[in-house]
Amino acid sequence: MMMLPTNPQFQSTSDSEIQSKKCLESCVPGPSGHAQQATTVEGESLLRSFSLQQSLEVLRKLVYVVIGVIVFAALRNSITWHLEHFWGASGDFWQAQWGKFYTYFGEDDFTVGFYGTSVVAFSGYWIVCLVFLIIDLTGQPGFIYRYKIQDDQGVPIPKDKLFHAILVVLYNQVVVAGPTLLMTYQLMHWRGSSFGRELPSIYWVMVEALVFLIFEEIGFYYSHRLFHHPRIYRYIHKIHHEWTAPISVVAIYCHPVEHLFANVLPALIGPVIMGSHIATLMLWITIAQTSAILSHCGYHLPLLPSPEAHDFHHLKFTNNYGTLGILDRLHGTDALFRQSKQYQRHTLLLGLTPVKQTFPDDPKDQKCED
Repeated sequence: MMMLPTNPQFQSTSDSEIQSKKCLESCVPGPSGHAQQATTVEGESLLRSFSLQQSLEVLRKLVYVVIGVIVFAALRNSITWHLEHFWGASGDFWQAQWGKFYTYFGEDDFTVGFYGTSVVAFSGYWIVCLVFLIIDLTGQPGFIYRYKIQDDQGVPIPKDKLFHAILVVLYNQVVVAGPTLLMTYQLMHWRGSSFGRELPSIYWVMVEALVFLIFEEIGFYYSHRLFHHPRIYRYIHKIHHEWTAPISVVAIYCHPVEHLFANVLPALIGPVIMGSHIATLMLWITIAQTSAILSHCGYHLPLLPSPEAHDFHHLKFTNNYGTLGILDRLHGTDALFRQSKQYQRHTLLLGLTPVKQTFPDDPKDQKCED
């Protein structure tokens, strides 16, 4: 706060003189006025530049999402061709496999829609988690540890802490996700979704996948950010952040309220609104769960999506609330991450050299950690 001068010379200044000075300052801008105008113009220019950069970054992420869906479709066609030739299957390989699944569950809408989806969701989660749990608990194969993100944390995994996490995950799957899937079946049945033997075309599945991603990003980002509110965090979301160096199984290690509103509902809203085929819902659940597991696995492995962004969230708590990074960029909640070494490493690893070797920590950072 600026203090008034106490010099008698200033105190004796008449009101008319003060008014004259104010008039001159307002009518004829001096050097300080020009400087202020220049600063304002510069600030507005920087703001416009930042907004443009922000918009381009969001557009780039959207393009990556679209390309990812197209690549998925191309891989699907390639894998289908090879599987058909390997097994000598005729016609559409995936249609044939779905037919077997559909027959196994009795060709009944409720059995396929509820029990079939529950089995796919439950088994799909634990199959992927089991792979990483074997690595974390046995330390084998040893070369995998080269790709560990926080290689100085969480080794070995505390057995009691792991056992507690598994119990919480099982509770969330049975008590929270189970009834929600039952409600989802009822909504999809009302919506007119197909539970039959005929699968939708891969091209329609691609369109639906883009819609699912949008709902997932919006739902997860805003619910996740809400759970970080100081008045809510310690009651609900704090449990998930007990693991500052996450592992695969803790992808849905969280409070039941969080699991419902941040994990389950954002993933299910898209298929319900689109009236998707039940097989599309099963595929989407598998992809969403696998993505969440990879984001928490703690390893940046070749040819797999980078977990650096969400791992950074567990490390710092205040950045990267979304899944795709689009809303984080729009809201500026990735500012700290974008200045970090992890941001440079946040890319698809196409070679065998770990990203920590390609982008090593700065010497001063290593010294601080020591």
